[in-house]
Amino acid sequence: MLAIKPERRRWIIVCIIFFATVFNYYDRQVLAVLKPLIKEDFGMDNFGYATIVNLFTITYAIMYIVSGWLVDRFGERKIMLFGIIGWAVSSFGAGISSTLTQFGFFRGLLGVSEPSNFPVKLKTVTIWFSSKLRATANSLAETGSSIGAIIAPPLAAWLALISHWRWAFYVGGVAGILIALMWLLVYKRPPADFVKNDVSKLKKEEAESFSWKQLWSKKSLWGVIMIRFISDPVWYFCLFWLPGYLQEQSGLTLKQMAYFGWIPFLMADLGALGMSSWSDRMVRKGTTAIRSRKIMLTVAACFAPLCVFTTFFPNPFVTIAIFSVVAIICLTWLFNINIIVSETFPVGNVASVLGIAGGFGALGAIIMNYLIAQYIGSVYTKYVFIGLAFLHPISVIILWTIIKKEKTKYKNNQ
Repeated sequence: MLAIKPERRRWIIVCIIFFATVFNYYDRQVLAVLKPLIKEDFGMDNFGYATIVNLFTITYAIMYIVSGWLVDRFGERKIMLFGIIGWAVSSFGAGISSTLTQFGFFRGLLGVSEPSNFPVKLKTVTIWFSSKLRATANSLAETGSSIGAIIAPPLAAWLALISHWRWAFYVGGVAGILIALMWLLVYKRPPADFVKNDVSKLKKEEAESFSWKQLWSKKSLWGVIMIRFISDPVWYFCLFWLPGYLQEQSGLTLKQMAYFGWIPFLMADLGALGMSSWSDRMVRKGTTAIRSRKIMLTVAACFAPLCVFTTFFPNPFVTIAIFSVVAIICLTWLFNINIIVSETFPVGNVASVLGIAGGFGALGAIIMNYLIAQYIGSVYTKYVFIGLAFLHPISVIILWTIIKKEKTKYKNNQ
């Protein structure tokens, strides 16, 4: 393991998680970017595409719940390593698939492998950073999600245009192997006294965490579950349906997607980083950590109803502009609801809570995928966007009424 000072190591770790998240999202986004070509090669319609998306999303939802427990049980170093290797294999497999069944299998394997990234990220940020820097560090690591979505349209389109769509999957596989090697060489836990104030008593906090059974009795867990179940489908729409909508309904070519399809995801990164930094500033000025996140998320959600106007202005560039705002909202919520988890539950439970909530978020997306397959591209398309417009405002109500700091009443020796 490399000899690096803790002050530098923690930021290098954040960078590695950032790159892992970039290709985590690139691997899932490339399917949406190349949707017309892959549909043609395998003879799929919208329902077939929704089925392939849900093979990923169902396995992702199940494994998300399990991966959080695995991180808390076996540690972030091992689980992250196995996860990255798994999604590298799935990318190579999708690229060499000759039948729809094989392709679907490897997209399912991608769903099994990818969820480990996010409980690992949250656990790592929680133990390496205090609350004064936690949202910023988390956001820097998680901006890789939209960076992956940013590079997917131009890179995947370019590879498909000069060679074949399969090369877009090979690139993801190679990147995964390289990132796994970096993680193996760099990651370790911080010294016991490194992070002062919040996490210097890490071992004590982990010992006093809730048992799995106790966790399910906490109202805040159910609040986070409902928020992710309701709001996550909007982000999944941006990832899996927006690129196809821009090509099949708004008239953009694959080449134009390479030029413009990444814009909403770049705006999402910049906006979410700015909003997260604002909440950290509120903490530094004396606002409690949880309250500052709630205020910031509420402000972001106020802009969600803009989604309603998508079908009233069918120009693709208006759609891109609207979904640039929507993507900022989605990423701001994804970044900071996770930080609320880290500041609501004991350190020893954060990965498990994130895994459970993320699994239910993916379940919401599974339901959404089949509904969208029925309505997108028909006279009922407008109802898709009307539905998406009010999911974050509903989540605000849950955020303020259910989420609170969960404290252990006794030391858990189970």
